[in-house]
Amino acid sequence: MSPNVTNWLDDISTATMFLTRIPVPHRDQPPNLARAYRAFPLLGAAIGAVIGALDLFLLRVGLPTIAAAALALGAGALLTGALHEDGLADTADGFGGGSDKAAKLAVMRDSRLGTFGVLALLTGFVARVGALSAMPGSEIVLAMMATHALARAPIAVLAAVMPYARPDGLAAAAGRPDFVIALTACLVAMAIAFLALPAVSAIIAAIIAAIAAASLAVLAQRQIGGQTGDVLGAAEQVCEIAVLVTLAARAGQV
Repeated sequence: MSPNVTNWLDDISTATMFLTRIPVPHRDQPPNLARAYRAFPLLGAAIGAVIGALDLFLLRVGLPTIAAAALALGAGALLTGALHEDGLADTADGFGGGSDKAAKLAVMRDSRLGTFGVLALLTGFVARVGALSAMPGSEIVLAMMATHALARAPIAVLAAVMPYARPDGLAAAAGRPDFVIALTACLVAMAIAFLALPAVSAIIAAIIAAIAAASLAVLAQRQIGGQTGDVLGAAEQVCEIAVLVTLAARAGQV
């Protein structure tokens, strides 16, 4: 097996270990998370496929569309350990409740959930449930694959270009991906989107994801001077919500 293929397999294994609760066999060498960012969209597509397939199954056994969507998304959170939802909640609490950078970072590190975090989680979950329940059954799995792939590519980009808001956080410990890794993540996500969606929808979804990620990056820079692991998790959630809502709206126009 060529070294490049071996590296990709290692990256997929590392991404699986980091992004999901799926047990990964122990390896002799330490994981290279900075390089594994490029595999995040692949794992995102797999996670989206699981959520979409479960939603379809629940619809087929007769559950109402909203109930099926809520249960499928809840199962997706169990699969990922609610990693990104936790980042969204902590980021919302910090940005909304802290008076200055130090206070905001302290709130974000606090494991307790505050009002802003609750509102962010509720808003995001309801928006995703509404969007997923509005998707035609024939488009659910592919739309979820594209959504989750496109939502995870910006994690690599923000990790590569934004400064660390603190030197000892999860993002700093993971290491900084270089430009090639971030670009590869974007190309992988775009390839998945074009395979899963009509070309126009794929382009629009990618633009929406880029706008959502850039908006959060600007906000994080103003609020805390950079990125943390929570900010990266929040970026995934903001992009996921924006892309899924956009795809549902486009599906309703056809």
